Amino acid sequence: MATNPNQGGKKLVRSKSGLRMVAANSAFRSPFELEEPPWVPDSECSQCMSCKAKFDFVKRKHHCRRCGKCYCDKCCQHKVALPRLCFLDPVRLCYDCAVITQKENEFYDKQLKVLLHGAAFQLSCPDDMENLSEPCLCKLSADHRFLLFENAGHAKHSPVELEQVVAIQILTAGEDSQGPSSPLSSPCSPIAPFPVISSPDNLSPTEGNIVANGLSIKHKERESGEIRHLQLIISATTDNRRQSLAFVGAVQKGVKFMYEAKESRGL
Repeated sequence: MATNPNQGGKKLVRSKSGLRMVAANSAFRSPFELEEPPWVPDSECSQCMSCKAKFDFVKRKHHCRRCGKCYCDKCCQHKVALPRLCFLDPVRLCYDCAVITQKENEFYDKQLKVLLHGAAFQLSCPDDMENLSEPCLCKLSADHRFLLFENAGHAKHSPVELEQVVAIQILTAGEDSQGPSSPLSSPCSPIAPFPVISSPDNLSPTEGNIVANGLSIKHKERESGEIRHLQLIISATTDNRRQSLAFVGAVQKGVKFMYEAKESRGL
């Protein structure tokens, strides 16, 4: 049985980097969240770690809130929203971290909203004897920890804990094909076993009449350790195929973020 997706709460904490709104219990943190880095001690910072300018009474040192390294004001002047570390206000970042964060914020500004809103799919479980296909609305829970399934059929699929996902693949079929879906042949990310597809636009039938039409997800049951397999197929009759395609791309990006966050925590 999956953990209750409605557990947990938020608390406001003040660190030396700023105010953060974090999970009251770390077990219920967002799987996309990064650890706040330790700061390089002032005693070890005699010069800017970028331009090498020496610090003095005029040239002050500043710490990047994302990497924790020491920089001068010129090399650490960017104030950027940093939702992956749960900061309430924009924080000071070095140039490299600002570039990375601004790219990531597109996920929080656009794709996360797609995940929370949800999209229509046909849900099936290939491991089940009957392997019935049920219409469902798949969406991300408010705490970002679970994929939820709301469907019109008689079956109810338990939530899938995102951190227990062990493999995910984009399913494809020929543009005019009515046959079964197949895994997309694509290079895999070095940090996660799924193909790299960066946006819904890349899922369109632009090459070889190949289109994405769903997701194949394998996940581990937390209590039993059993590996379960489910497929989310975009129905040919759905009224909002673009929303479903956007959801597929957003899930792929979200799982990538999750693996990065696990790596930052040494998991």
